[in-house]
Amino acid sequence: MTTGCPTPARRPPASAGARRRGELGDFLRTRRHHLVRSELGLPPVARRRATGLRREEIATLSGVSVTWYTWLEQGRDIHPSRQVLDALARTMRLTPAEHTYLLSLAGHALPAPGPGRPADPAPGSMEHLLDALEGSPAFTIGVDWSVTAWNRAYTALYPAVRTLDPGDRNLLWSVFTDPAVRDLLPDWATTSRRFLAEFRAEAGPRLHEPACARVVDRLLRASAEFREGWESHDIEGFTSRERVFRTPAGILHFEHHRLAPSDHPELHLVIYTAVPGTGTAELMRQLLDVEGDARAEGGSEPGDGERNSPPGST
Repeated sequence: MTTGCPTPARRPPASAGARRRGELGDFLRTRRHHLVRSELGLPPVARRRATGLRREEIATLSGVSVTWYTWLEQGRDIHPSRQVLDALARTMRLTPAEHTYLLSLAGHALPAPGPGRPADPAPGSMEHLLDALEGSPAFTIGVDWSVTAWNRAYTALYPAVRTLDPGDRNLLWSVFTDPAVRDLLPDWATTSRRFLAEFRAEAGPRLHEPACARVVDRLLRASAEFREGWESHDIEGFTSRERVFRTPAGILHFEHHRLAPSDHPELHLVIYTAVPGTGTAELMRQLLDVEGDARAEGGSEPGDGERNSPPGST
């Protein structure tokens, strides 16, 4: 005779469609809760709460039925039209990046992304381009933000990239778990949330894929800051901008750019170019000299093949 509670039956894993619908519902709910009522011409509700709309209010303002909108938030297997989603985006005052994200989750962003191959190393032509960017730290990332190749200037800026376990060589993982990155970024709190919002904007339709799911699941377990940011469902498209780094040589100011090669559209090339008039170019030369000395002492030369080991390799 057995005692105690029976073991519940294991639920089958959610399908890709179910995960996207769940993400769509969570996204709509968080955006609804953050809306400022006065900006939409609505009075405060109980306890003088000034933010957050009811489902009924969103549905009325968007011209859709309450039942239909409720089903969307519940992740039901329904297929909202582009017009319905556009109306919700207008009511919720979504940014262009958030609007695109909403459409992609509902299957309206075309073309839909094909399966990514984030573990593939960067092609040789991309490594040659990285080498040509001598004074500008540069690296490539895959669809799950795994760092697949980098140049010597990036090693000078972030030396740990050479010694990281291949499975941990991921931009988002490093930002949220490596203390050296926190020291490197004087604006870490702002930059880390920005990176998370950009990652989510790009990875939303791929969250069911093993590579992206692994990154998110690991970070949810490892970082309280990531968990808090992930629950906010913030979405932000990438824009070129100025970045600041704190290094042993001094404070560096870069312009942050990202490009996608036409023959490898799922591989992004990230480049930091020195801001003129900030002394960054000279400080980078100092860091490169230090990095060169470290290579000489360690007996490692550029082109030794370690920089593009795919994640998960040995």
